[in-house]
Amino acid sequence: MIVAMSDVTPDAYRPIVDTLSRSKRVLVTTHVRPDGDALGTVAAIVLALRRAGIESEVLLLSHLPRKYAFVFRENDVVFHDVESGWPPDFPFDRFDVLLVVDTGTWSQLPGLQERIASWDVPKLVVDHHLTQQDWATTKLVDTNAAAAGEIVAELLARWGIPLDRPIATALFLAIASDTGWFQFSNTRPYTLRLAARLMEAGVDTDRMYQLLYQNERAERVALQARALQSLELLAEGTLAVMQIRQRDFDETNADVPDTENLINIPLQIATVEVAVLITEPKVPGSGPVRGSLRSKGQVDVAKFAEQFGGGGHARAAGLKLDGSLAAAHDRVVQAMLRRLASAPA
Repeated sequence: MIVAMSDVTPDAYRPIVDTLSRSKRVLVTTHVRPDGDALGTVAAIVLALRRAGIESEVLLLSHLPRKYAFVFRENDVVFHDVESGWPPDFPFDRFDVLLVVDTGTWSQLPGLQERIASWDVPKLVVDHHLTQQDWATTKLVDTNAAAAGEIVAELLARWGIPLDRPIATALFLAIASDTGWFQFSNTRPYTLRLAARLMEAGVDTDRMYQLLYQNERAERVALQARALQSLELLAEGTLAVMQIRQRDFDETNADVPDTENLINIPLQIATVEVAVLITEPKVPGSGPVRGSLRSKGQVDVAKFAEQFGGGGHARAAGLKLDGSLAAAHDRVVQAMLRRLASAPA
């Protein structure tokens, strides 16, 4: 087991490179409801393995989001979507390595743990989140990285795989998504230097920006309006709370992926220190109520989320709660109000 937290050394990449180099066919997966970092990183890995002469396929635990589908479809990435149900004979035995990116916890990989419990192959994790569980054969975690894509970019450099335009585009998607187009506090000098390298490799940044930020469905904008209508400002304006109900999905014809990044909107308000978005399942009984948390820095929302079994980063985290939307709202909001009340002035 190798776990490198924040102080990743060059040697930390070698076990991952060596394991992948010896493989013949790799199964790559990521967390449920994958975002741009998850899918861009997955696509970059698949393309790099292809260049190394190694076959790979992708396991998606949720449907491929429309917004990021281009990175798979333009590169002929083979993927299996099991959100609607696992086939009884999923071909795990066709692969000799499992690679998980952008998460290291079972809660983000629903249905996978029991299916691979007796699968005797190397299980690799490449991630940048603080919250981790000890189950992988080899784990590479850099909590300083702005995105999983940053770690994979370094991994490919140490593997000697050159950045062609498709790989660079996939990696740019990953880091641009997780940094809010290089606006979030996780953007570091390395991030911008890497972005420049990716642009030099041929990334069309104008097209990428349009795909990420000027390509929304009308349904998503309607859902955003519903979220803003629910906005509560509490604790003298330091806490912003929004809710999305099942009927909001129905009446706007929006999908769950349309909730992505809505949590960041209340942070535009000067007084807000923490934003909370509570989302009811689109289909009643199909899953828990989900909470998304964002912070400007006063509150470590990853530590806050851990009391509910969640986790993430200090400024961006998530959690899940059983029960009704109203009950979940009250539990999270009351806990956050207590946390804000105890924060230093």
